[in-house]
Amino acid sequence: MNVTEIINDALAKQTTRFAFELLPPLKGDGMEGISATIDRLRPYDPAYINVTFHREVLKETQRADGTIERHVVRRRPGTVGIATAIRERYGIEVVPHLICGGHSRYDIEDALIDLDFLGLHNVLALRGDAFTGEKRFIPHPEGHAHAVDLVRQIVAMNRGEFVDGEVDECHHSAFSVGVAGYPEVHGDAESAESDLRYLKEKVDAGAEYIVTQLFYDNSRFFDFVKRCREIGINVPIIPGIKPLATIRHLTLLPATFGCHIPEELSREVTNHQEDKVAVRQIGIDWAISQCRELIAAGVPVLHFYSMGKAENISAIAKAIF
Repeated sequence: MNVTEIINDALAKQTTRFAFELLPPLKGDGMEGISATIDRLRPYDPAYINVTFHREVLKETQRADGTIERHVVRRRPGTVGIATAIRERYGIEVVPHLICGGHSRYDIEDALIDLDFLGLHNVLALRGDAFTGEKRFIPHPEGHAHAVDLVRQIVAMNRGEFVDGEVDECHHSAFSVGVAGYPEVHGDAESAESDLRYLKEKVDAGAEYIVTQLFYDNSRFFDFVKRCREIGINVPIIPGIKPLATIRHLTLLPATFGCHIPEELSREVTNHQEDKVAVRQIGIDWAISQCRELIAAGVPVLHFYSMGKAENISAIAKAIF
């Protein structure tokens, strides 16, 4: 069962499933951390697990003579390998991410062929971040500038159409494609209206569901869903949840993800900022309240951004599942 089928099944049964997202380990680390997180969250019956993809970064190393050597590295490689290992070891459906950044259309095609050979038939299609030092996203010279073009390539491959043209009597892939949505507007968008138009383009191109960026004010999610429906975006919309855990999150999360922190949550965290345990619990309690309201509204899946840490997510899942 692919992710679209899982989501539609939850909608048909009027239930809400649990899902979470993992980062591949840093280069040189093994599966231990990944396994520990999954083992901690497995009792809550995850419908699927997302595995993020991290593009290359620029690393500077000082030579013995004082000059600087610059080279490109990937600090968190292994998305496809980790996704395969999870599916084989745990029997849980996986959703590897695939990004435009740093890849040509041929690179993407090769990655999709590998995923198909491995029996991984779910992809979350993303543009990805700008390269180190770039003020704006610059695509690979033979790649895609926007996620919608990545969606089109994946859907075309499902039809048997490859970068160099159609292949006669070929095996057809069957990827289920998800995309990202932004209740509080993508940082590069000119306006909320243009952001929704681009999202609709991705859906019209073949995206079958939307996973949202994290948010802390449910009213903004519900308004986002309403605006999506009004312009004809009718695919399932999965809310993304990340519990606030430290005092630094009050400034870090809005700066990084463009999310609004409600005054009530900010005030409560600030009032307890000297007590790390209390701040963590405030974040858990806020997320539990968010999730209960979202479940009551009938969302088919709650998608948790774990960032490799299972304790907070486990406490929330225990309360609501």
